[in-house]
Amino acid sequence: MPTIAWFYGITIQMYYDDHEPPHFHARYGRAKALVRLSDGVIMAGELPPVASRMVRDWALARRSELQDNWRRARAYRPLEKVPGPDDDE
Repeated sequence: MPTIAWFYGITIQMYYDDHEPPHFHARYGRAKALVRLSDGVIMAGELPPVASRMVRDWALARRSELQDNWRRARAYRPLEKVPGPDDDE
């Protein structure tokens, strides 16, 4: 499963040709969650509250890039890295 972002110890990954609805996998320590792209809501699993808020805010800010990666993953194309909130841009 390719890692598309990493910030503040949170790993963001997407599976190729994964099930609907569009989502990504977030991991923080031993916690993990499936996060819906459309609204940043956790669909399954859980993250600590602070990590959950950071992931949701980041997902909403980067929704377009995440949706592009979802389409790439569904087509088995290489995924792009998505900057985290702690990246210098």
